[in-house]
Amino acid sequence: MRIGQSTDIHPLAEGRKLVLGGVEIPFEKGTLGHSDGDALLHAITESIIGAMGLGDIGKHFPDTDPATEGISSVILLEKTAALMRKNGYRVGNIDSLILIERPKMRPYIDAMRENIAQALCCDVSRVNVKATRGEKMGPVGHGECVVAQAVCLLEETEAGDGKTE
Repeated sequence: MRIGQSTDIHPLAEGRKLVLGGVEIPFEKGTLGHSDGDALLHAITESIIGAMGLGDIGKHFPDTDPATEGISSVILLEKTAALMRKNGYRVGNIDSLILIERPKMRPYIDAMRENIAQALCCDVSRVNVKATRGEKMGPVGHGECVVAQAVCLLEETEAGDGKTE
C-alpha cells in the first residue's frame, strides 16, 4: 500500500466557470487556471502521483504545455489512473475536502463522487468528498479562492509489481 496527499488552490474570478469534481456549478465566479482550474481533481490527481513517488502534477501536466490549456481535469485524472494501473496500483480509497465559502457544495457532491470513481475505474464507495466554509475568515472565507485537499491510499494489484516508472 502507498499513501499520497495533496493540496491545490485556485483564485476565484468573474467570467470563469466554477468546475469542481468534474461538475460545472452555477456561480458568479469560477477558478483561474491553465486547465479548467478544477482544484478538487488537481488535488486528487497529485495525491495519486505522489503515492506512486512520481513527482507532482506539474511534472506530468505542466502549465506551460499548450496541449493542456483549458483541458478538462477529468482527462488529467483519467491519464493518471492509466499510469496508476500501468504501475500496478488501484485505488484503495480517496478522501477529499473542498474549502469554499460559497456556493454550497452538498447538492453537487454525489455527482463529483461519481465522476471521480468513473475516471479512476473504481467503485464510488471508495471515493469521499467533503466540503466546508472559511467562516468569513482568510482568503477562502472572503470568497477569493477555493482550496482542495486529498489523501489517497493505493493498493498493489496482482497485475503489477508495484514498481513505479
